[in-house]
Amino acid sequence: MNDTAPPKPLRQAPRLADQLHEVARCVLAVEQGQSLSEVLPRVTAGLRPGVQALTFQTLRQLGTARAVARLLARRPPAPPVLALLHTVLALLMADGPGADYPAHTLVDQAIEAAKLDRATRMQAGFLNACLRRYLRESEALLTAARRDPEAVWNHPGWWIERVRRDHPDHWQAMLAANNRPGPMVLRVNRRHVDRDGYARQLAADGIEAHALGEDGLVLAAPQPVERLPGFAQGLCSVQDGAAQLAATLLLQGRAWSTDTRVLDACAAPGGKTAHLLERADLDLLALDVDPRRCERIHDNLRRLGLTAKVKAADAGQPDTWWDGRPFEAILLDAPCTASGIVRRHPDVRRLRRASDVEQLAVQQRRLLDTLWPLLKPGGRLLYCTCSVFRAEGQDQVAAFLERHTDALAIPSVGHLRPGTVMAGGEFNDNESGGYDGFFYARLDKALP
Repeated sequence: MNDTAPPKPLRQAPRLADQLHEVARCVLAVEQGQSLSEVLPRVTAGLRPGVQALTFQTLRQLGTARAVARLLARRPPAPPVLALLHTVLALLMADGPGADYPAHTLVDQAIEAAKLDRATRMQAGFLNACLRRYLRESEALLTAARRDPEAVWNHPGWWIERVRRDHPDHWQAMLAANNRPGPMVLRVNRRHVDRDGYARQLAADGIEAHALGEDGLVLAAPQPVERLPGFAQGLCSVQDGAAQLAATLLLQGRAWSTDTRVLDACAAPGGKTAHLLERADLDLLALDVDPRRCERIHDNLRRLGLTAKVKAADAGQPDTWWDGRPFEAILLDAPCTASGIVRRHPDVRRLRRASDVEQLAVQQRRLLDTLWPLLKPGGRLLYCTCSVFRAEGQDQVAAFLERHTDALAIPSVGHLRPGTVMAGGEFNDNESGGYDGFFYARLDKALP
């Protein structure tokens, strides 16, 4: 009897036309105000990895694609057709996953994608004519399109102007960094393994990495977490280098114990909560207003072998959750525009509006003023946002210090630019930089 197992059937790669069809639907959803975190889970699992990669690349080139599309079509077609046109134009000019396909293959498959949906089928000829013209006249079309700053920088005009005003010496590098994917960064769980030891484990598995900060490793190429040795056992987590600074900045220069009361006020999904507990034994309370997001905190802590009190509550309403005992340290990672993490979330720039900055700044101010009385004299509050806008960072803290004479700002990193690395104590622009855009300020409360 032959007990040799039959060969497994080869898994066929998804058709490019099917992927383009789904990418265009994702792009249209973003243009209509939906987040990719809501849209991508609806894509068939077998298509999802390729669709995500191509959607990210499209969104990074969407400003240019829109400008070129306006030159190709005097009257815009129906939104589904326009989204497919934007998608293919963006991929034709891309350096990322779209560049893996010859231009004529992309165009041919785009026409096949148009035939998959009633909303686009009747416009397949129009789409073909536009794309063939682009192939013939791409240089002239791109030159004309890039007279528009939105086509040059692939950000909304209001965003470009705000970054230029807030960071006059670095705005171009910041916008350019947003159009490159961020590297995959790990945080090594020092309770289980030291960073050098884990780097050796990665190297043994053929995964190249270099150190970042105190606990970070930047991977030379992204990896599925299933490939990371000991991930399921809590040896590491995926967390950008900028987010890893929170634990260092809050804990540095002081001895901590299990009697130390610490509040993580807006904690989900729990990355900073976990890092604090990896670094010190604390009596830590983690809050988040969404019960479902609190479950993610629980899941992360369980995987890492850590324990904290987790409560679903609004940090801005302490009457509903605070027991009256002051905290020695508070981490306030406040809701913000997320303007610093566009490398990893390219839809953010299309979802935000100029008015969001001021609305979120009001919410941040309320949280700062509400939580400050909960901090004991001599305690410290670390305020941070994943934003590069001064209204959510430096200006917010300056206004807070005017309102609270018992607060002292301790020198910190301030505004951290996306796509930077630290060398010699300075943050420098670097294409492979492991830091997203962030803002940090530590506020110490004066003793009476």
